[in-house]
Amino acid sequence: MLNYLKLNSWLSVIVGFLVILAASCNNDYYPKPRGYFRIDLPEKSYVVFDTTFPYSFEFPVYAKIIPDMDPHAEPYWINVSFPQFKGTLHLSYKKINGNLTNYLEDTRTMVMKHIPKASSIDDKAYENHEKKVYGLTYIISGVAAASPYQFYLTDSTRHFVRGALYFNTVPNNDSLAPVIDFLKEDINHLIETFDWRED
Repeated sequence: MLNYLKLNSWLSVIVGFLVILAASCNNDYYPKPRGYFRIDLPEKSYVVFDTTFPYSFEFPVYAKIIPDMDPHAEPYWINVSFPQFKGTLHLSYKKINGNLTNYLEDTRTMVMKHIPKASSIDDKAYENHEKKVYGLTYIISGVAAASPYQFYLTDSTRHFVRGALYFNTVPNNDSLAPVIDFLKEDINHLIETFDWRED
């Protein structure tokens, strides 16, 4: 009798296992696409960067202005840091002294360095005649492109500013796409509010 109960017990376990196995086999399995963590984006709000620098602009309240501490940095070079997103917009300033063509070519060269990793580079002209701010923006697309957004601004005679957005992570612009789009709006706002200070 005891052996019979043990046998029934084992049969119940095996039957239960087979039922669970059969039920799980009814669902079709498809490989799931890679998922990314949800990114909480802050509400947009801006403050003015207006100092003794030869330029001013508005930047987001969730960003920080940090002096560029690179040994090769020149006066008025700053970084607009986005700590929440591990991103930095590097801004470099140059005084024009008959050498605007050189600065434009340097900017173009820096953008073209991304060609091996880029799927496309789209440029767009920017003009604000009232403030004498003229420039060009570059949207660099591609999963492994190190800098998804670059630009330059100039008044054509005295001032030149170049900007480049970088992230302190391994480039994977598919996962960064929401952040890149979010920060593009902030950089566009910076450009639209950019102004030169009179000496």
